[in-house]
Amino acid sequence: MTDEEIAVKLEGHDHEIGSLKHRMSEQEEQNKTIQELVLSVKELALNMQAMLREQSDQGERLAKLESEPAERWSSMKKTVFNTVVGAMAGAVATGLIYIMALYTK
Repeated sequence: MTDEEIAVKLEGHDHEIGSLKHRMSEQEEQNKTIQELVLSVKELALNMQAMLREQSDQGERLAKLESEPAERWSSMKKTVFNTVVGAMAGAVATGLIYIMALYTK
């Protein structure tokens, strides 16, 4: 092989090496971008998990708030029923005492 042929081959290799270096730089940039994307997706997943927990907690609090009026209504019905039954029992007891008082004279 002559010096010229060697020089041409070396120049070709230099050109290929330059092209490979350029491609490698692009690959490193892409790898860096993908790594940043992976970290962003991981952070997003953690935030979504936290939001899911918060939404679950809010659901429990909302259910409690929604059931409160029903509990009050139920309590009020019990109170009214107990008051009516107590008044009727008191009236019956008073009537019986009055009747017994009339017959004991």
